[in-house]
Amino acid sequence: MRLNHGIHLGYCTNIHRGETWTETFSALRTHTDAVRRRVSPDRPYGIGLRLSAGAAEELAARPEERDAFRRWLDETDSYVFTINGFPYGAFHGTRVKEQVFAPDWSRPERLDYTKRLFDLIDEIAPAGLEASVSTLPGSFKEFLRPETADGQREAIRRNLRACAEHIERLGERSGRDLHLGLEPEPLGLFENSEETVAFFDDLTAGTTAEERERLLRHLGVNYDTCHLAVEFEEPGAAIGALRAAGLRISKVHLSSALTLRPTPEAVARLGEFQEGVYFHQVLVAESGRVSRRFKDLPDALDWHGAHPEEAGEEWRVHFHVPLHTSPESCFGDTRDHLTGLLALYAAEPGWCRHFEFETYTWEVLPPSLRARDVVDQLVAEYGWCLGELARHGLA
Repeated sequence: MRLNHGIHLGYCTNIHRGETWTETFSALRTHTDAVRRRVSPDRPYGIGLRLSAGAAEELAARPEERDAFRRWLDETDSYVFTINGFPYGAFHGTRVKEQVFAPDWSRPERLDYTKRLFDLIDEIAPAGLEASVSTLPGSFKEFLRPETADGQREAIRRNLRACAEHIERLGERSGRDLHLGLEPEPLGLFENSEETVAFFDDLTAGTTAEERERLLRHLGVNYDTCHLAVEFEEPGAAIGALRAAGLRISKVHLSSALTLRPTPEAVARLGEFQEGVYFHQVLVAESGRVSRRFKDLPDALDWHGAHPEEAGEEWRVHFHVPLHTSPESCFGDTRDHLTGLLALYAAEPGWCRHFEFETYTWEVLPPSLRARDVVDQLVAEYGWCLGELARHGLA
């Protein structure tokens, strides 16, 4: 939906199962339209679409399906303004974990998939509307092996530059502002603001000022408030560093992480959040500074069992928890990072226009946090987000 200062707000449809286009379209008609009717019955409704590689290939190859999708968008007064192109393959009901980073940007499959997403959104989005795609932060740190890391990094740079050229050609043809947002994530190739700036400096090394400006017009940052909060960053410092480096904030993911003081009770209860589908990196801090990183939640719990005296002061867990409700008493969340970003934006609006919330973990949340039907849950997420946006004069 369209809000103040040109903001478009939607939820990411990666919350729903669907790896084929048929499954994806069914979820849109069943769930997304039910949410639309409740939160935006009288004004255009923005959709943050998730397309797997298979669904994107299927949709690209079948013009009749694209026509049917556009008719449905018109009939429901809906529009697509952004696509989540981070998860390439299956995203529900099977082990995803670190494979969500595969194929990474060193692989031609990732480039081809992302170019296809831009081709599709350029055709599907309303004429003249700014459109974005989000993607992974280049790779996963563990994917870069010492003996091949230099070649992998060069392939990542080469493929991202090729994608930017494709985006530029599309935009010149359609007159549309198109941009790709790379999403820092814990243990990604770049995971915090400092590493993000360094990555983009490396990406643009050797370019002229004009070439750098053209590249950064189409390649920017997808700022996930859960991810940067897990890194113990503050929004003012993080956004300030990214913008001072000349980086575009392509999209903001409104999301919240799980936090806890690692008391025996809290760590024991944290075991309820273990599940076999998604990656839940854990960062430990002393006096607000990161002192230890764990690849996944079971690693952190095992380590704590052996070293409880070294638990640290605070744990932050990459587990997207609902925005509209607080976790149980021994846990906290990082919604203050999100609201801090909104306050920052309200003081100087305009540096990003795509906002999307993405509580994709709904199926694997402990029962106490997913007592509602998914449509009710999403309506409640809209209620919280719109309330906070309005509180800051943004809706």
